[in-house]
Amino acid sequence: MSTVEASHPTDGVDDALVDVTVIGAGVVGIATAYAAARRGLSVRIIDRAAGPAMGASFANGAQLSYAYTESMASPSLWSKLPSIALGRDRALSMRWSLDPDFLRWGIAFLRNATPDRFRENTLAVLELATESRGAMDALLRQHNIEFQHTAPGKMHLYRDPAGLDDAAAMVAVKREYGVQQSVLSPREAVALEPALAGATGLAGVVHSPAEEVGDPLRFCTGLLAILRADYGVTTCFNFEVASATPASDGLMLTSRDGRQLRSRQLVSCAGVDAVALSRRNGLRLPLMPVKGYSFTAAPGALAPAVSITDTDRKLVFCRLGDKLRVAGLAEVGNHSAAVDPQRAQRLVAMARESLPAAAAYDAIDSTWAGLRPMTPSSVPIIRRVRPNVAVNVGHGMLGWTLAMGSGERALDALLAE
Repeated sequence: MSTVEASHPTDGVDDALVDVTVIGAGVVGIATAYAAARRGLSVRIIDRAAGPAMGASFANGAQLSYAYTESMASPSLWSKLPSIALGRDRALSMRWSLDPDFLRWGIAFLRNATPDRFRENTLAVLELATESRGAMDALLRQHNIEFQHTAPGKMHLYRDPAGLDDAAAMVAVKREYGVQQSVLSPREAVALEPALAGATGLAGVVHSPAEEVGDPLRFCTGLLAILRADYGVTTCFNFEVASATPASDGLMLTSRDGRQLRSRQLVSCAGVDAVALSRRNGLRLPLMPVKGYSFTAAPGALAPAVSITDTDRKLVFCRLGDKLRVAGLAEVGNHSAAVDPQRAQRLVAMARESLPAAAAYDAIDSTWAGLRPMTPSSVPIIRRVRPNVAVNVGHGMLGWTLAMGSGERALDALLAE
């Protein structure tokens, strides 16, 4: 298996004063730049990488999960804690640390695993997801972006009857908010998606017929091209921010190699990297990296057309054009984005167990790993933290889903009187 690679041209430093600088060129940063540019502001995007979407946006699960917004901290977590603590859970693991930030985050995470907070957090993310769907629809009505965008619907597979009952209760709650979801028997699910004939032990399926998919890397490169051509947005890649200090006209951003850029206002969309930058400027963000993996392969003999999530194994299967993207695993507290071959092989093995004929498992095109920035509640942090500084971080596994709505919220917060 080979690690996914891509190359992008780097930009020179244009040090002209701009209205808004966005730190981070992943899906959240690109969407935030669009929200600023469409309001008529001059915008610059900066990133420490050599091009857009080189972090958590590069090859993630690709699902636009507007209906399924369940918080990671759920009441069911408590029964799994012993196996997680002992490292026996194949899908979810903890990189234990005595670091105060890790301990604070972990305690806050457990406090959110109550029925009331789970419901509150899930509905808060659902509200943002609904806004994000609307913002994405509005963008695509105005601009043509090719990112393998389709709406095949999604099925969540449950093998545990108790888990299915909990999911059915949440389906009933979301129905009050206009969400289209239904609970299907295994027979009904196979009738809709024949690929599930290879899935064993199903108790039932939650079907969300309007869910969408799309390639986040293609989206970022496509929207960035529009931002440059139509809105005059500038970029500066290979620019790792060391400090953001007050200046007479706003802020002075200084890179680690001494280059400087001027901006009236700033929005940080830097994912897990936002923690260190914010700390240097006196702000503590409760974010924890949750490492995930993916591989991309040719579809197998029973590749699903519908987007699939195996809730027990925490896997997603997503058709992207003539390829199948499979993503999964959650390593809380792992700060390295390097691909661990053993973990990558575990993902393939779990995918084989879930849907044996979904992909060409013996001929995988590429493998990837990335760090998702997670808050204890799974609710992103989108707010103004200084008179001319806002943060837009902490989207966890739903960064791609929530990006467009988050960008709009971030600009509203930044420009609020």
